[in-house]
Amino acid sequence: MNQNHGHFLDTPKLQDGVTRFWMIRHALVEENARMKLYGALDVPLCPESLIAQRGMYQALAARLPRNALWFTSPLSRTQHTARAIQEAGYGPADWTVEPGFTEQSMGDWHGLRHHELPDQLTLAPHLFWSVAATECPPGGESMLAVCARVGETMDRMVRAHPGRDMVVVSHGGAIRAGLAHALRVHAETALHFSIQNLSLTIVERFPEAWRIVAVNELLGI
Repeated sequence: MNQNHGHFLDTPKLQDGVTRFWMIRHALVEENARMKLYGALDVPLCPESLIAQRGMYQALAARLPRNALWFTSPLSRTQHTARAIQEAGYGPADWTVEPGFTEQSMGDWHGLRHHELPDQLTLAPHLFWSVAATECPPGGESMLAVCARVGETMDRMVRAHPGRDMVVVSHGGAIRAGLAHALRVHAETALHFSIQNLSLTIVERFPEAWRIVAVNELLGI
């Protein structure tokens, strides 16, 4: 008989003292950047969306735990998103820049217009991603490599911050990689998850296993 009754999610409140990642994809980037493959390039957020999606920032600010540790990727779009959430009602909190949560590097393919990419590919692209999970752009990294990088980062953070809530403002590819690591599935499978801008994904780590609490939760829309 399963004795871990305390691990059931039978109430709206999440259990205290669980190592938990609150993973948020950054806000929408500006229109010109979206016309090209930007991957790990440092591109700005869309200023109009910052205003139009104010309700989403407020909802995230209300949803996130108050005693959380905050982390962002090195790219400015995640840091600007974190700041906007805090300014929308969470309150000021320092964050740590964690390179392990950076988006997939497209290497030499950065800056290509989307219609130019197919001629560069050696494999058919994933239906829900620009490239196949095993495709490695010249000078870049495959999604398999991203999964390994993000997985190592999450394991390291679990060891460093047991029992803590951790808000991680990151990227669509990196969050999918985190789900692949937690579920022990191939990167190609994890790319079937939808991770929209400003969505919330919650992943917990128990001593025995990972648990997925929410994926692509959209608040305030």
